[in-house]
Amino acid sequence: MRTGIHAGMGLRTLLLSALLALAGCATGPNANPNDPLEPLNREVSKFNEGVDAVILKPGATLYREKVPPLVRTGVSNFFGNLGDAWSAINSALQFKFQNAAENWMRFSTNTFLGLGGILDIASDFNIERHREDFGQTLGHWGVPAGPYIVLPLLGPSTLRDTLVLPIDRRGDPVRDLNHASERNTLYVLRAVDIRANLLRASDVLEGAALDRYSFIRDSYLQRRRAEIGTRSGPVDNDGQEPEEDSGEAKQSPGGAPTGSTPGVPVPSPAPSR
Repeated sequence: MRTGIHAGMGLRTLLLSALLALAGCATGPNANPNDPLEPLNREVSKFNEGVDAVILKPGATLYREKVPPLVRTGVSNFFGNLGDAWSAINSALQFKFQNAAENWMRFSTNTFLGLGGILDIASDFNIERHREDFGQTLGHWGVPAGPYIVLPLLGPSTLRDTLVLPIDRRGDPVRDLNHASERNTLYVLRAVDIRANLLRASDVLEGAALDRYSFIRDSYLQRRRAEIGTRSGPVDNDGQEPEEDSGEAKQSPGGAPTGSTPGVPVPSPAPSR
């Protein structure tokens, strides 16, 4: 198992090194300094949008039409509860001990009193959720984000966040299920649930007259900077180059959990009650 993990990380590092070596081909007078791989990223985005149009969006639409809202809410609560445990660990690694305690209280309360997380009892007790992942932990301690990268099927990311994906995966309780069929079923259900929650946002984006790729990229990078900056002090550039004002109207940033559904906008996280 450990050999497989090391091999996967080695292959990931080799691939990223090759991509970064191609960055020189993506430079130009109008190139975004945070997106040196823009031509390649745009092609990956087109692939992701194709997968979304053929598989994810139709599946999410059917799920939303056929599954009662109460059941869908329970599914979203269940997966959100699983993420609270990993958020608690990363909050502690950032020395945000109050956030860590609240995340752990959410996880414990919803797991034991909320039918394994299906019911969000913690929000009824006004226990706040603080979403954290290992990429944010590294950013908190000064590790720069690096260039923007669009991952096949996974969507927007950065070099830093991509390199720590194996660590974030180890913090996912779904990964620890022994039976592959159960594990894969939960992976698919989680992807459909995320996509179903973004249907309205993606419809709005598709009808807007804007560069979809640039909007998603800028929204994602702004959200990641805000997640790290506002939770550890003033917002900084997260190790990235400041964007020059081109005179064009700025779009409002969105936000989403790490690992956004490909081909769809980066949504704003739901506020904790």
